[in-house]
Amino acid sequence: MRTEPKRGLAEVMRDEMVMKDKIVDLLREEPKTIPEMAEALGYPSHEVLLWVMALWRYGTVVEVEKKRTEDYFQYKLNPEHA
Repeated sequence: MRTEPKRGLAEVMRDEMVMKDKIVDLLREEPKTIPEMAEALGYPSHEVLLWVMALWRYGTVVEVEKKRTEDYFQYKLNPEHA
């Protein structure tokens, strides 16, 4: 995990296009939560959340139905968008 100081929103979003491909590659394997993606990518959860929400907004990813209300949401690639 990165130990650098917290980055600003503009700086995080500049990485969006690069991170999009990495997140899509991760989700090809299986659905994952934000913390699982953050660990695999080596970035803080709050940054991964921003990138995943951008992918969700454009229909690239969708949520997996939660089994329990206290579980984290899992995200997978949208089969209609592939």
